[in-house]
Amino acid sequence: MVEFDDGLIGWLLEGDVSIQYQVHRDLLDDERPELRDRISKEGWGAEFLARRGENGHWGRGFYMPKWTSTHYTLLDLKNLGISPDTEAARETIDLILGEKKGVDGGVNPSRTIRESDVCINGMFLNYACYFGVPQEPIRSVVDFLIDVQMGDGGFNCRSNRGGAVHSSLHSTLSVLEGLHEYLSKGYGYRASELEVITLESVAFILMHKLFRSDHTDKIIDRKMLMLSYPSRWRYDILRALDYFQVAGITFDPRMQEALDVLRKKRRKDGRWPLQARHPGASHFEMEQAGGPSRWNTLRALRVLRHFN
Repeated sequence: MVEFDDGLIGWLLEGDVSIQYQVHRDLLDDERPELRDRISKEGWGAEFLARRGENGHWGRGFYMPKWTSTHYTLLDLKNLGISPDTEAARETIDLILGEKKGVDGGVNPSRTIRESDVCINGMFLNYACYFGVPQEPIRSVVDFLIDVQMGDGGFNCRSNRGGAVHSSLHSTLSVLEGLHEYLSKGYGYRASELEVITLESVAFILMHKLFRSDHTDKIIDRKMLMLSYPSRWRYDILRALDYFQVAGITFDPRMQEALDVLRKKRRKDGRWPLQARHPGASHFEMEQAGGPSRWNTLRALRVLRHFN
């Protein structure tokens, strides 16, 4: 069983208010709305909001640069657990829908590539639904994602751009997170189709035992075993397992090896490390690579709690 000793919980609760809120919600079964309300007023949440420009965007617009753009900042805010009623986020999402709709119905930051990016649209659906965008303007995003699902059940950002014939774990997980947010918030448009797609995409990840080739059984990429945060668009086993727990997916034996790897990464002090960060410009660093990570410890504990 996973251990929730007082010292470990105390250490987590010394972190940012966003960490405090999620520890109470996910580990202590104690919903604390007053903590959620503070995320926009102090700590990391307030810092992100303060970086928003007068034009309603972060960075140099919707997708530039990584990782200080509007797109990734909105994803960060969602993952902090900031209130879905945050007006700045809602206003900026309205701007995106007004400025960045592509001819295929997806959101598309590119001026030269006609085909919308699958990963971007999965992540967009994730935070747009979290912040309560109305149904009508995202119907075309839903249509786009349904149209680009691949025959093996998953998704690949190169399927409509470079002729990929096999789905990608990176893209599939980004879309799954978006579909979960859409369905869990009660959106109805094509919901029954998305429920089937969810099952097929989960099956695709499980077919790979979360990180192994379905053909050779070799590790696809050892970076998938590294614990990072924020994940950005990149897939890793902790992000996948955290999706499974939040989506309420029950244990499958094909998850076992990834769970074993996660347990082995726990330090002697009971904490999990931040093993890597993804290169690129960031607003600020929430944690230092190589040291203990409250984000990874929180996420690992709620994963192990769910599967125990």
